[in-house]
Amino acid sequence: MNSEIIAIGSELLTPHRQDTNSLFVTERLNTLGVSVVFKTIVGDRPRHLISAIQTALSRTDIIVIMGGLGPTEDDLTREAAAHSLGIALKRDHTILAGLYTRAAERRSTMTRNNEKQSDILEGAIVLENPRGTAPGQWLDTVYGKHRKLVLLLPGPPSELKPMFDEQCMPLFKELLPNRFMAVRTLKVALIGESAADARIAPIYQQYSDVETTILAHLGDIQLSLVCTKATMPAARARVDELAGKIEEELEDLIYSSEGETLEQIVLYYLGMKASTLSVAESCTGGLVAERLTSISGASRSFWGGAVVYSNELKTELAGVPADMIERHGAVSREVAGALAEGIRLRCDTTYGLGVTGIAGPTGGSEEKPVGLVYIGVSDGKNTEVIERRFSGDRARIRAYASQTALDQVRRRLMQDC
Repeated sequence: MNSEIIAIGSELLTPHRQDTNSLFVTERLNTLGVSVVFKTIVGDRPRHLISAIQTALSRTDIIVIMGGLGPTEDDLTREAAAHSLGIALKRDHTILAGLYTRAAERRSTMTRNNEKQSDILEGAIVLENPRGTAPGQWLDTVYGKHRKLVLLLPGPPSELKPMFDEQCMPLFKELLPNRFMAVRTLKVALIGESAADARIAPIYQQYSDVETTILAHLGDIQLSLVCTKATMPAARARVDELAGKIEEELEDLIYSSEGETLEQIVLYYLGMKASTLSVAESCTGGLVAERLTSISGASRSFWGGAVVYSNELKTELAGVPADMIERHGAVSREVAGALAEGIRLRCDTTYGLGVTGIAGPTGGSEEKPVGLVYIGVSDGKNTEVIERRFSGDRARIRAYASQTALDQVRRRLMQDC
């Protein structure tokens, strides 16, 4: 079965409020083998609400509507759902009495507009809301000639999440056939989306029962493999089989086969080798260190380093000879290698990483343009330096440089294993 999530609230169409509920509901539905095929955000206007609900009813089996169940004039979800389905709203006097009791217990005035929270779609199951005033609703109905499941849920996450887990999930499990969804995420470093797809499309196109999605990020792409079967072992077997064939094709371009980040993988290899790493960063300004230290326990393998933005600190903190900088320039193959070896010696680590480049938008020249980056990795015996040229603004160049630097360490550690 497929589903659609409708998040209601004009505030969600501004830059000040994000819809996080849909991520939670999607994750829960996926565990039931239900795919979310559409997500819609709609403001608090009746005709827009009705249009969104009717569209969802025309194309999906399960419609989860979140928000707009409160007491105010712009809380119109119940009315819009009733109009869209062509059914009546009936006032539940037990719920209404509970609202008055709640107000009395809190010594507050129960205004008349609160009463609309007791209006229930004809035939719906009431989902109790002990954490708020607006109950949810579960309606198993027929729309046209097709069976539809419509859920009305409160918008506050503190109310929606426990309601979904405690009341909706058991109902889903009773209603739906046993379906299990297996997901694998492969992460591929420093290859374009089109280049990767050209290589793997002939492979994944043979697996019609596995949904393959390619998502591009800065410096990598993510391949999401999703398969739904009657049993989890069957679903996992299909995604694992496809993942294995993609791994054979892309080889060491894949740095993660279970969704780990690049920094996690670097720290994993360092730990496996009982090795340590230090960094000397210029153009990345500490981005590499920040990514590594975002992982708990990183200090076992990542000992630290320095941001050496000025030429003087390149010499003082990383031991780069001043005459080397004068002869070749701060952005050069020679200085990148010296940064890597110098910081390794200063920090007494197994490996040293040096990054220097021109992030822009100023500072470039015809000989050394904006986007030129040198990355060096040293273990005291061999120092390897790569040259890369990245396009884009300053933030993009720095992000690509940090990604490439971490991937260069990963490749070096793989070679040394």
